[in-house]
Amino acid sequence: MGKTEFKAESKRLLDLMINSIYSQKEVFLRELISNASDAIDKIYYKTLTDDNLSFNQEDYYIKVDPNKDKRTLTITDTGIGMTKEELEKNLGTIAKSGSLSFKSENEIKDGHDIIGQFGVGFYAAFMVADNVTVISKTLGSDEAYKWESQGSDGYTIEPTDKSTVGTEIILTIKENTEDESYDEFLDENRLQNIIKKYSDFIRYPIKMDVTEQQLKEGSDEEYEDVIEEQTINSMVPIWRKNKSELTDEDYESFYQEKRYGFDKPLKHIHLSVDGTIRYNAILYIPENRPFDYYSQDYEKGLELYSNGVLIMDKCADLVPDHFSFVKGLVDSEDLSLNISREMLQHDRQLKLIAKNINKKIKSQLLSLQREEREQYEKFYDAFGRQLKFGVYNEFGANKDVLKDLLMFYSSKEKKLVTLEEYVSRMPEDQKYIYYATGESYEKIEKLPQTELVADKGYEILYFTEEIDEFAIRMLTSYQEKEFKSVSSGDLEIDAEDKKEAEKKDEENKELFDYMKEVLSGKVKDVKVSTRLKTHPVCLSADGEISIEMEKVINAMPDNQQIKADKVLEINTDHEIFQSLTKAFGQDKEKVKLYTTLLYNQALLIEGLPIEDPVEFTNDMCKVMI
Repeated sequence: MGKTEFKAESKRLLDLMINSIYSQKEVFLRELISNASDAIDKIYYKTLTDDNLSFNQEDYYIKVDPNKDKRTLTITDTGIGMTKEELEKNLGTIAKSGSLSFKSENEIKDGHDIIGQFGVGFYAAFMVADNVTVISKTLGSDEAYKWESQGSDGYTIEPTDKSTVGTEIILTIKENTEDESYDEFLDENRLQNIIKKYSDFIRYPIKMDVTEQQLKEGSDEEYEDVIEEQTINSMVPIWRKNKSELTDEDYESFYQEKRYGFDKPLKHIHLSVDGTIRYNAILYIPENRPFDYYSQDYEKGLELYSNGVLIMDKCADLVPDHFSFVKGLVDSEDLSLNISREMLQHDRQLKLIAKNINKKIKSQLLSLQREEREQYEKFYDAFGRQLKFGVYNEFGANKDVLKDLLMFYSSKEKKLVTLEEYVSRMPEDQKYIYYATGESYEKIEKLPQTELVADKGYEILYFTEEIDEFAIRMLTSYQEKEFKSVSSGDLEIDAEDKKEAEKKDEENKELFDYMKEVLSGKVKDVKVSTRLKTHPVCLSADGEISIEMEKVINAMPDNQQIKADKVLEINTDHEIFQSLTKAFGQDKEKVKLYTTLLYNQALLIEGLPIEDPVEFTNDMCKVMI
């Protein structure tokens, strides 16, 4: 029989499809298995309307058979098969999908959805094969036909013999080249891995003859190769089972099988949504942070399936950055995929799923926080920084979603507390949520700036991570209570103390002006402190940039050299102030020495570098002489 040209499409289109549409050659097997599953589905649907037909699940399967000697890979199914006309129509016209028309004609709605909607999937075989032969016998026919092609030159169709209903696709695998090894598609282990990766949840058994070593009968040491037919795929996805059938151990085992992490997940979320867009999902909140989580190498995203067939390993659009630690998968029947099944045609569907997933993750985390606090603290230790970054990122677009999930160490409770817990304990006269920043809880505890707030009995939140203050500045308030640093210019705690300090500032104006002149370019002002009780001196910030923010920004690679407007505050009740006022009337050089020492002392307390350590040590010596 003569060769027939491919209808409606050119050689260029076929070449483009084979070489450009699919990102990885291995997906050819996914496409052929999906088509085989479709063919079996079609028999299933026929049995629903034809009383003369019955569907015995055990009679239906897909077989994958590599032959290294002949260099062939055969995919056999016991599905509905194709007539000569169907071979001509479905395989002779590129992008003509028999599955799509079958789906339209039969109004499939019962969950046994046809996977293949595009005719090009079959042609993915030409990525790895020089020659493709299709032998098919349709249900209810005594005739079988063979379709054969070597690619874009065309195809032949001729009668052939086949004893059983179904389709057999024989690929003659290409020879290796310098750049490509095609031997992998004849290797048992590699084929099993591809099946498990993409087609593990196809609802029919995918069988292979697997070679395993076993002890020879009667021997304790000698082994022999034994070939045994095995089912490679799991078939029934865990996410399609009823939650009542599953235990925590089942979900944990699935987490390990999918290699989502080497830890034990803290929580799982099992979703079955039947709304505007239908989907199932299993999500996991890990216990431990991946080693590369805060590196550029980390890829966020959930596995995306369409009717049990893997479409994307990591679909980043399904989870926002602030929940990028979540692992798991989504399977939907309603996705509009492009012809390679590797990309979505409409992101509206993904956005609907992502929006719902975002809500569910937050809900589960809040539940964990309120009902299993110890578990939540484990999670927060691993991923709390990401939540804070989420508050700060995108100009605070997600701050309302995340604010209730935040926790900070409390000066009173000596443990992590939520903002809601802090506000619920605030005395009536307390206007602000107070916080202090530093390298550790221990160092913050000793900060002079905390004295007045602590003395008033107010709770202070300790910020020890670089992102903390940036996130809180973006949040601005919680339950209408603004945040205020204990180092801010005006704590607004005691109006009488403020008036008294202003009076003392005026009384000591000459001294403070002189000290300000000594520290010209280093501080914006020198004034009486209302916050100090036992310490002689401290620095406060006047403006939007705090001293801690200055440290963080200046530690960044771009070296912006941002400076906070610093104020040197003096405790006029401390004996050091008496020495200052005495020296000011007798020895201005001594005042200059004291001023420089006090300023450097304040820098050290803040964890800021001293500009000239040698000068500082010399000044110390001068005081001791």
